[in-house]
Amino acid sequence: MTNGPGAAPSGGKPREYVAFLRGINVGGSGAATMANLKAAFESLGFGGVRTVLASGNVVFVAEPRDGAALARDIGRGLPAATGIEGEVIVRSLAEIRALVAARPFAGVVLAPETRLYVTFLGEPSPRAKAYAAETAERDMRSFGLSAGEVASVVILSKTRGTPDLMRRLERAFGRGITTRAWSTIEKIAAA
Repeated sequence: MTNGPGAAPSGGKPREYVAFLRGINVGGSGAATMANLKAAFESLGFGGVRTVLASGNVVFVAEPRDGAALARDIGRGLPAATGIEGEVIVRSLAEIRALVAARPFAGVVLAPETRLYVTFLGEPSPRAKAYAAETAERDMRSFGLSAGEVASVVILSKTRGTPDLMRRLERAFGRGITTRAWSTIEKIAAA
């Protein structure tokens, strides 16, 4: 790696990170091919770049850096490389693997209409770890995992679905968040 977002003055052994891009390939806006996204990350100086699913998940290698600093640098560089602007949230791949190993949904009884999600906050919030919310109908429940992640369980119905969860979490934490299905998190951890 050379000068650019992937380089860090502190040096050290390169680490794997995951960039979660909000709004990529969702609802027809923010469309970017994963090949273009991969090329954009490479042009920013990152190595070992691979995308996971077509929903804005990029695993890459960089010198050890703070995730928020990496997110800011990627957020500044992506518009020029892809024409797409949006929220970027970064976690180390080790953090994602630890999240999966913690099994936050171990006690959830699954049915075909059950959906499991993790929401990543761009900025840590002390409220996130203690966050607990459930609808009166008990078809949507969210609980804090850390200052930067909230887990949610949604039971889909004709009157409630994933968009309702997204609106609820945005009201609680603002727009600087992005949400992924638990199955996506598991795939990223295995990347």
